[in-house]
Amino acid sequence: KSGLDPSGAWHAWGMACLKAGNLSSAREKFNRCLKPPMDLNQLNHGSRLVQEVVQYLESTVKPILIADDDYFATLREIEATLRTRSLSLEMMCEGKIQQNSYYQECLFYLHSYGTNLAIISFYMRHDCMREALLHLLNKESPSEVFIEGIFVPSYESGKLHMLENLLETIDPGLESWGVYLIAACKYLQRKNYYHILYELQQFMKDHVRAAMTCIRFFTHGAMSYTELGGKQMWLLKIKDHLKVYLQEVSRSSGRKKVSSTFRKKMSAADVSRHINTIDLQMEVTKFLHQCESSGTSQMMGTSSLPTLFGSNSMKMDVACKVMLEGKNIEEGFGIAFRVLQDFQLEATEVYSKVAKQLVKQQKYSEIRQLLKCVNESGAAAKNDGDNIILNCLNEVKNIPAEDLDNLIQDMDSDENKIEAYVMCNKLRSAYLVSVRQEKSRAVQLVQHVRQLAENSRDDVVKAICTQWL
Repeated sequence: KSGLDPSGAWHAWGMACLKAGNLSSAREKFNRCLKPPMDLNQLNHGSRLVQEVVQYLESTVKPILIADDDYFATLREIEATLRTRSLSLEMMCEGKIQQNSYYQECLFYLHSYGTNLAIISFYMRHDCMREALLHLLNKESPSEVFIEGIFVPSYESGKLHMLENLLETIDPGLESWGVYLIAACKYLQRKNYYHILYELQQFMKDHVRAAMTCIRFFTHGAMSYTELGGKQMWLLKIKDHLKVYLQEVSRSSGRKKVSSTFRKKMSAADVSRHINTIDLQMEVTKFLHQCESSGTSQMMGTSSLPTLFGSNSMKMDVACKVMLEGKNIEEGFGIAFRVLQDFQLEATEVYSKVAKQLVKQQKYSEIRQLLKCVNESGAAAKNDGDNIILNCLNEVKNIPAEDLDNLIQDMDSDENKIEAYVMCNKLRSAYLVSVRQEKSRAVQLVQHVRQLAENSRDDVVKAICTQWL
């Protein structure tokens, strides 16, 4: 009469029937106020009213066979249990859920008015993980329901191995679980739970992704190659994963193709290339670890420790580091040269960077040794050595006169020598090299030197040039 919403009254009446043990009457009352959710896959446990009903039933667990004098309650419970069973639920959990009418009543309300997450969470609360997984599969619930309802509770309660065993029992190939497992991996990565992630990837036999996780274990947080030296077992694990992957690829190529949809794939050529990278990183790690231990190491001041698993820029830093941190340039040049060759890096840029560092450290004889190594490598272009020195002079002008002359004298091209002398404002030396050139070219060069002398008010060199011209 007053137009008020009657659902509150029906709910209270239903709760009173539950508390009196009249389960069938409670169902009738709740049917008037409870409604199934619009979306069964929403990430919550359904309406507050349904949750209250389930919570009450779970807290009032009674076995079916109760005191002999309460025959009517017993009959009502048996009747309710039979009705619940007639719902033809997809699966029944062994043990207490199947044996107890109050648990069956919970399932009735959850299946009638609850979300998939609520049903799955109920099964998980009562150690019925298999039923939770089967419900997830049968309803084709999204991966978020798996993460929140099954995966997180499993690892938080230390039951990850139990979950893995059940997944394998239900589908030995794990294909049914592919979407869910990949979602779990992404979730763990977002949370930075890399040890659980690695364990899961090994269970999935996803060897390529497991190898990538091992790379993170090797590189993360290391501040020196002494630290990386102690983490080399991760490099061996990466190699193991990649080798197993190669074996599996070669085995499956002979059989009829049954392609795995969720494990990361990689061509055999790429895998071999990555194995070579691991071998080279092991050499680099041993060498730099030794350098740091013997005290020859010079910290280059890069913000993070460079390894061969980073960008090309980081790989170039590795090559520089290897050359600079040995007893001399020659000691590390072989490893650095392989890094440059394997990753097709810009060699001249790396050599120039090393030369500039050597100038800062005032190791001028080492620069000459670097040029010797570059020329003997067999991969240097004609003017590579000259360009290294020019790049060096472009940055640093305060090299002692004798060392500067030695470096410029080591250059191959007279044109480059003149450019070097001009850069260092040694116009007299530039003039002396210019006049040795073929006549018409010599005239151009001497005119250029004279102009520079005039600009810098070097009257002596200007006069010499004018006289020669």
